[in-house]
Amino acid sequence: MAPYFIGIDIGTQGARVVLIDAKGEVISSEEQVFPLNDQSREEQSPAMWWEACYQSLLSLLQKEGAKAIVKDIKAIAVTSTSGTVIPLDQHNKPLHPAIMYSDKRSVKQAEKCTRAALKYLNKGYTAFNFSSGLAKMIWFQETYPAKADKIARWIHAADFVTGMLSNIWGITDYTNAFKSGYDVSKYEWPEYLYTQLPLKKEWLPHVVPSGTVIGTVSKDMAKNLDLPEQVKITAGITDGCASQIASGATSPGEWNTTIGTTMVIKGVTKNEVLDPLGRLYSHRHPAGYWMPGGASNTGADWVTNEFGDDLVNLNEQARQLIPTHHIAYPLRQHGERFPFIASQARGFEPENLTRAERFTANMEGVAYMERYAYEMIEHLSGEKVNAIYTAGGASNSDTWLIIRSNVLNRPVYKMKHVSGAVGAAVLAASKTHFNSLAEAVEQLVITEKEINPEKQLTERYEVNYQKFLSVMQKKGYIKGGFGA
Repeated sequence: MAPYFIGIDIGTQGARVVLIDAKGEVISSEEQVFPLNDQSREEQSPAMWWEACYQSLLSLLQKEGAKAIVKDIKAIAVTSTSGTVIPLDQHNKPLHPAIMYSDKRSVKQAEKCTRAALKYLNKGYTAFNFSSGLAKMIWFQETYPAKADKIARWIHAADFVTGMLSNIWGITDYTNAFKSGYDVSKYEWPEYLYTQLPLKKEWLPHVVPSGTVIGTVSKDMAKNLDLPEQVKITAGITDGCASQIASGATSPGEWNTTIGTTMVIKGVTKNEVLDPLGRLYSHRHPAGYWMPGGASNTGADWVTNEFGDDLVNLNEQARQLIPTHHIAYPLRQHGERFPFIASQARGFEPENLTRAERFTANMEGVAYMERYAYEMIEHLSGEKVNAIYTAGGASNSDTWLIIRSNVLNRPVYKMKHVSGAVGAAVLAASKTHFNSLAEAVEQLVITEKEINPEKQLTERYEVNYQKFLSVMQKKGYIKGGFGA
């Protein structure tokens, strides 16, 4: 099934490499876990990433099945965490460990970045926080002035692995540049970054659409990995956007809900979605569309922590209980950020429920949150949500899929391969074998399940959803008109 494509995902805890064919099937995969320590949430070694990546590539390419098709591998793309940045010297060597997206030491610098952005930008991304790459750059400049004097360029996590593969440096993509301050509306680095903040214009990389071919695998790397020298290397993408590609939601009107620890919603719109409350932010799509998204504090963390020992039985019982008339909101931390902002929000559920009733009511509560999110998105964007694709641990529950389809009153599609590494492989194919990302997704992303709403269930869930909204309004968590 030639040609073949490789996707690489450098995550927080390890590296994963996948090889897919021209039908989207995963031929082989390899992964290595990083040897982490107490500092790993703040800083990680790029050399550690590369060693894990390199060894995974070697193992994958030396497998018996892979050896026969190495000559037909056409392209490689890389995905990694959003907001992780690395300062490089003039020889493209790290001056410091990678500063991770989860590093909270740059809170004050994030406030400084936000003030500067609000003052000098008419619109665009201004909600910088500690997870933003820009805040970390300023923090490094202020914390390590001697090292900062030696900076030749800043890069992102995916850029580092792309550079190691190709020996081409100083190029990044829309999605990685976004939280480093790049204006994805005007396609430029705003002047305030180097006139009002202590950055230098020459430190900032050239920005291209994700999937753009930037070169081929370097001669040394081709020799070391026994790869053909003509294998193309493309600009990478952030992990959330790679997972969105793998889910199939890449054309206007298509959206993805990933319910893991939290609920993350991402989709595609024709026009930029501006949310004055900051619940949504928009990446730029490789084809020029917009990729809005938001992340809730509510998700499926409660499933593992409270019901993980009996999920098969509980899902069977829940199928007989739906729809319940119970209203629950399974928030397990303080405060909510999406689809509404309420720092005072606390989770709740009715008292005296059986274990199965609690489990079912909480699944329904997440589905109500998901519906509210999509209604808010349609309100802000003025565009219809036509299709909903799903990923994450919650998508493994058929009962939960049925609940969500009927609460949303829309079909829900679950794809076969939804990892970030597969998304990167599809991206690698998008402009090397296909004419666009949409064409690559159509050919390579495989639907595993389609769940459709049932009229009787939908009608009963409509009543319950309105009760959910009423309870949330009485508690002061949401307001009319999709306010915070």
